[in-house]
Formats: sequence, structure tokens, C-alpha cells
Amino acid sequence: MSTTAWAPLHDKIFRGLWIGVLASNVGTWMQTVGASWRLVGEPDAATWVSLVQTATMLPVLLLALPSGTLADTFDRRRLLLSVQVGLFVVASAMTALTAADLMPPPLLLGFTFLLGVGQALTLPTWQAVIPEVVPRDELASASALGAVNTNLARSAGPAVAGLLVAHAGVPVVFGLNALSFAVFAYALLRWHRPARTGGTHAEHFGPALRAGGRYVRYSPVVRRVLLRVVLFVLPGSVVWGLVPLVADRQLHMGSRGYGVLLAALGLGAILGALLMPRIREKVPPNRLLILSGLGYAAALAVVALVPSPYAVIPVLALAGLAWMVQVSRMNASLQLFLPSWVRARGFAVYQVVFAGGQALGAFAWGQVTEVTDLPTAYLVAAGLMLLGTASVPWLPLHEQAGDRATASYWPEPHLMLEPHLDEGPVLVSLRYRVKPENREEFIAAMEPVRRGRQRTGATRWGLFRDGEQPDEFVEVYQVPTWEEHLRQHGERLTGSDEHEEDRAVALAEGPATVTHLLPAQHEN
Repeated sequence: MSTTAWAPLHDKIFRGLWIGVLASNVGTWMQTVGASWRLVGEPDAATWVSLVQTATMLPVLLLALPSGTLADTFDRRRLLLSVQVGLFVVASAMTALTAADLMPPPLLLGFTFLLGVGQALTLPTWQAVIPEVVPRDELASASALGAVNTNLARSAGPAVAGLLVAHAGVPVVFGLNALSFAVFAYALLRWHRPARTGGTHAEHFGPALRAGGRYVRYSPVVRRVLLRVVLFVLPGSVVWGLVPLVADRQLHMGSRGYGVLLAALGLGAILGALLMPRIREKVPPNRLLILSGLGYAAALAVVALVPSPYAVIPVLALAGLAWMVQVSRMNASLQLFLPSWVRARGFAVYQVVFAGGQALGAFAWGQVTEVTDLPTAYLVAAGLMLLGTASVPWLPLHEQAGDRATASYWPEPHLMLEPHLDEGPVLVSLRYRVKPENREEFIAAMEPVRRGRQRTGATRWGLFRDGEQPDEFVEVYQVPTWEEHLRQHGERLTGSDEHEEDRAVALAEGPATVTHLLPAQHEN
């Protein structure tokens, strides 16, 4: 069924939250410009200004995975609301101190870091919220709208901040940033999130953090998305990192030209969002990655070889479109694949890879420019983009097939002992009887079962054959605690996991015999 680009915005909850996020994103870009301008007149201004970006991005790199863990552990609406209130207080204090001329550079960077912490808490949580308010068949459009949101903010925020700094001053910019957090908080207040179902209590932070890492490690789908992100973002970040130099050195357009180039990128992203529903119907996902990668590489080559605004502005619009296609495709792949219990943690890892790739790429292209020149940096990036695009047939995105809804299909364990939730490790064994003609196929079918066990909590796994009874196979896996195993029973398995297990069990003679082994301890 065809879904329009704007279909998710027909839902009033998503529309309100999307507008709130847009306001927050615009305010964040305005704050970055205001903070940078506030430091321009300081001694060693170049160092102070560069540290603004560091203070903004460092919390995302350091705190994204812990933030995702919190978002999967606690109520996401309450977490987002609490963060926005905290950001409003920080931004308001920043406004008042700046207006009173009590904002030295170190204090400004400290406040900027605190705002970055808030963004690090917000990003994975917001991504995890989207599937809760958008139907599954509209997730791809919602992801495209997310890219539009980001690019609109990236284009409008600096432009508006530049005008306000010139005519009203930096405190006004900081004040509007504070107001943007209040807008998002209001949208969250209007959303009444359904209560969490199920009787399990919140996970402890440490085990939840490790569980998120295990899920990514043993998920080929997620790892492939992350690889494709790296192969695109590292060369693609040359645009965002060096576009100010293109405006100034290459095109001699000054600060206004910088705004025009950002606007071209933003308009290209919006155009891409409008076209995406029709494109998705006609172009398979991996072919779309190839076409957008080729388009982006071509845009980089034109920027390098044709120093004319009449050529560069249109091809930057093409680059914005290609960037939006790539990012929204990766984002949608994760939205469709990640189950609810680990969604924010998965997006947190994605955010670390994405932001880290941009930061590392921007730094690398700056160094290449210093050693050579601006056109050479863009040409090298275009070449790497072509190489990454050429790898798609060998390293494609995996198809998003299967049922990703939670499925509680394991029977409840009935034990004579009553283990404490923290007791562990727990060893689970399953004994299968397999006919000789099914052995090879059974062993192959157990491979996706292995990945499912390890994604959902197993730290060790093995499949063994009984030496005395050759027709019997024993699957053994270890889980850190009894609570972790109960979570496998109740909330971590999906319909796809059930399908994979059924396929393996169908090759055996009936269901497996299950045994739970607990640590041998002295009874009190």
C-alpha cells in the first residue's frame, strides 16, 4: 500500500512531537551559532570557537549508549519530559548570565556541555518513541521526516541566529533556545503514553547496558546497517565539515553564501522526503543506496571541479537529497528491525557511529585540506564514496523480513528450587533427538537459533552431540542471571525468533527436553 511522505503527520500526537523536536533542533543550532559568536572577540578565539563543537558533540559520543539504556529501562515520555525541563533551566540560566555579562568562555563551554548532555539523552529516546506513535507501514516515511526535521533545523537555525545576533544580541538567541525546549515539553505533556504492560520490573542499569551491547554484537542486521553508515558518513561528512570554506574560498560568497549553501542542502533533503514514497515503490533498498551514493559522489566532484555558484548550489541540493535518502534508509531499517525492549540502545549505538563518523570525517577532511587543497579533499572524498557505493552488492542491507513483534512462546519454567532473580549464572540445556537424514540440516538451522539466544541474553552457547546416543543433540547456553533468563521468556523474543526455532524443532523428533541448571550453593 502506498504511503505519502507526510502521512505520519496526520497523526496529531506524532505531529505535535515532530514540531516539538523541530523547535528543539532549531534552538540547538541557534545556540551553537550564538555561543560561537559570543567567543569571537575573545583572545585565542579560534581555539574557543572550535571547542564549542567539541563541547556539543562530546556528550553524544560519551553518553549515547548509557542514554539509550535509560530510555529502554524507564518510561520514555517521562524521561524526555524531565530532560526538556532540565534543558530549559540550563538554557534560561545561560540567557540570564549572558545578558548580565557574566559569561566567561570556560563557563560558556560548561553550559554548552550540559546542553550537549541533554541532547545525548534526547536523541536515542526520541528515535525509540517513533514506532510507538507511528504505524509500522509508515515508519519509512517517519524516518524521512526525521531527516527533513534535521536538515530544516540545520538550514534555518544558523540563518535565524545570524540575524538575531546582528540585530538583537546573543542573549536573545539563548533565550529562544530555552523556549524551544519548552515547546517540546508541551508536546510531550499532550501525549498520554499507554502504561507499560507486563509484570517485569525495570532492568538494572549495568546488566541492561551489557544486554544492549550483546544485542548489537550478535545481530547481523544491525551490524550491517552500522557498516553502511560508516562507509557513507566518513566520505560524506566532507560537505558538512568544509562547506563554510567552499562558500568563502571556493565561491567567494561570504557568510551569506554559507547560508545559501546550507539552504540548498536542506531543500534537497525536503525534496527527497517528498519523493521517497514513490521511489521506495519502484526502487529496491540496496539499489537506492547505490543510486544515492553515485549522486552524492557526483556532487562532490562538481564542487571540486566547477567553482561556480550556479553549479555548486544545484549539486548541493542533490547532495542533500542523497544524504536524506541514505540516512532515512538506514534509520528505517533499524526502526523496522529493533524490538521495543532494546530499541533505544540500538539507536544509541547507531548515534555513536553516526556522530563519531561525522566528527572523525570532518577532522580528517580538514587535515587533507591543510596538506593539499579544498578541491583535492572533495575529489578524494568522491573517490571513497564511489568505493563504498561499489561495495553494496557484496555488503547489502539485509531484507527486513519476519515478525518483529514480541512473542512469549516459551513455556514457563517450573522448578523445585526458587532461585533469586540475581542468582547466576544459569545454564540452560535442551536435548533434541534428530534422525540421521536430518542432521546436517538441523545443525544449519540451529545457527540462527544461536544468534537469537545470544541477542536476548546468552553469554555462551554450544551445540553438542551425545557420544553414547548419536541421534541426540544437546544445546547448551549460559545466561548471567535468573532474571535475565526470565526476560527471555517474557519480553525479549520476537515472532522471527519463534519461526527460526520452529524450523529447527521441525527437523527433530518432537520438542526438546529443557533443563535449567543453577549454581550449587549451600542452603541457609
